[in-house]
Amino acid sequence: MTKTLGIGVLGCGNISAAYMRLAPLFRGIEMRACADLNADAAKARAAEFGLRAETVDGLLAADDIDIIVNLTVPAAHFDVSMQILDAGKHVYSEKPFVLSLEEGQKLAEKAAQKGLRVGSAPDTFMGGAHQLARHLVDSGRVGKVSSGTCFVQSPGMEMWHPNPDFFFKPGGGPILDLGPYYISNLVQLLGPVARVTAMSMSAQAERTITSQPRHGEKIAVETPTTIHAILQFHSGAQVTYCASWDVWQHGHAPMELYGADGTLHVPDPNFFGGEVRMTSKAVFTSAGVAWDHPFGRANDGANANYRAAGLADMALGIVEGRAHRCSLEFSLHVVDVMTAILNAAEAGQVLDITTTCDRPEALSPEGAQALLA
Repeated sequence: MTKTLGIGVLGCGNISAAYMRLAPLFRGIEMRACADLNADAAKARAAEFGLRAETVDGLLAADDIDIIVNLTVPAAHFDVSMQILDAGKHVYSEKPFVLSLEEGQKLAEKAAQKGLRVGSAPDTFMGGAHQLARHLVDSGRVGKVSSGTCFVQSPGMEMWHPNPDFFFKPGGGPILDLGPYYISNLVQLLGPVARVTAMSMSAQAERTITSQPRHGEKIAVETPTTIHAILQFHSGAQVTYCASWDVWQHGHAPMELYGADGTLHVPDPNFFGGEVRMTSKAVFTSAGVAWDHPFGRANDGANANYRAAGLADMALGIVEGRAHRCSLEFSLHVVDVMTAILNAAEAGQVLDITTTCDRPEALSPEGAQALLA
């Protein structure tokens, strides 16, 4: 019987409900407690999901907690994760787990000293659609991928998020907030990035919140909100990546990969599921693969939503003594790429990426099934 690791959640904002609701889908983990600087927020989440409300110090010291999920705001991720490691617990962080290469290297050193694991969202690349795309790339169905495009564009976050300020401060923006989904998926499909170049701008100096409860408040924009980048991979592939919160509507596909023998249309990597389409040369064709992947099945209304898959994979990796897919090495490479894009845009240069990583192990339908309770 697989050992079950106790999970605590630090930060009881919007995203915490998804982790708490979906964690019971997986084996090897059990949600037990939560904490927040706002004690009332922790108590409310604890009551909602049948957990134990703790103070922050109480959660860090709790004997029944093995992994703490860091759901604080991005600017606090590094400091909080260091606290978690110092408390002798593994940490799984929301994305981006750090805001600089230097922070990530310090976390890596601390984790190695303590013999602990660090993992980071996103885990959507483990979804059924993206693992089918991985299978098609790895099996050579579209030939060697030479180029591609990625687009993630919208009017912004102030229209739906109750407290959107951090999205428009350094550490936010569409690259660091949404980039992890896209770049993680590109790296798991094509391997590590070798160099980048980019241009950036902001269409507005301030934003007006139209969500509740702060409707009408103004937010100063302190980070670029439109970025056009080019990523060159060690494989030789070159991908154009456009991320913006200054676009009302567009007709671009989320992700397309162009191979010697065809094109692969990949659905939005912000989600686990979606339709993968492939061409043979210029003609659409069936992928010809029996692919009933558990993480592609609708389980949340019409959507496939398996958030906490990466957390469960890390927990089982700890127990089984194997690498986990949402690893520090992989996540740090993604952070290095994202920060290099921002730096390249500011400096008007082409920048080499100093880190590398192995592609996460592919997750077959059978492997995904083995993660489920």
